[in-house]
Amino acid sequence: MQKRKRKGFSLRRREMLSGLLFLSPWLIGITVFFLWNLIQAMRWSFNYVFIEAGVGVQFRWLGLDNFNHIFRVHSTFMQEMFESILQIVISVPLIIFFSLFMAILLNRHFIGRGLVRAIFFLPVIMGSAAIANAIEITMGMLMGGMSHVPPEALREATGFNAAIIISLLNEFQVPPQVIGFLVDTIANLHEVIRSAGVQILIFLAALQSIPPSMYEVAQIEGATGYETFWKITLPMVSPLIVTNIVFTVIDMYANSETVETARITFFELQNFGASAAMSLSSALLVCVALFSICYIVSRHVFYYD
Repeated sequence: MQKRKRKGFSLRRREMLSGLLFLSPWLIGITVFFLWNLIQAMRWSFNYVFIEAGVGVQFRWLGLDNFNHIFRVHSTFMQEMFESILQIVISVPLIIFFSLFMAILLNRHFIGRGLVRAIFFLPVIMGSAAIANAIEITMGMLMGGMSHVPPEALREATGFNAAIIISLLNEFQVPPQVIGFLVDTIANLHEVIRSAGVQILIFLAALQSIPPSMYEVAQIEGATGYETFWKITLPMVSPLIVTNIVFTVIDMYANSETVETARITFFELQNFGASAAMSLSSALLVCVALFSICYIVSRHVFYYD
């Protein structure tokens, strides 16, 4: 009597189902919370949206008038959008390089390593909305001291004086484009450090996943630290560079002046259609820039099997 073969899923099918199971929360979230809102934003951007008492939200078709308003009539939107893109282009390489550098240092064994790691991640926690609001409320309740000092005075007291650097570089006949980049880099150094906490953790995880045997073989073969970095460390963490670029670009865009202008237009000016047009236009431009950067970087990514 022949035994019946048990029907079951193949290994490939089980792996596919496991992947879908892990992706299901993301798929449900993007379907419920993102796609519907994206469709609504597209609808609002082509209409004049107003709230009628007793009826609710009403629409009147405008076509491209909202886009014409934000690009031709609005006084600051175009400038803020391109300044935000320029800020992203300047800051993202700095944040990535700084995060990788600090991750390599923090991956070494030394006394107090856990405390140092916590210090670098602290700005991420302190930068959250709840903590920021609590600090603002606390400072508002304080009487006297630094709470009475105007923000402009604080910026003047602690601000970056670029004139000294510019005059020094001009004496060495450095090109103006290079001077502008260096000045922007130094002026944004505090922002680079504040924004690098999550990226440092991601690079730390990548560094700790590199097999120690690779470094042992390199040491036996007589490789220098410089050669070890370029031949082992950088290729092994290169997939996470793309991840950190995506995270950094999205994080910087979410905190940009463009998003703040769209928020003010929506909640304070109550120009709902123009706000939706601002959001869609700036998000599309950022997505194009992000896909271009990721395409260029991903061509040089090394995947270890």
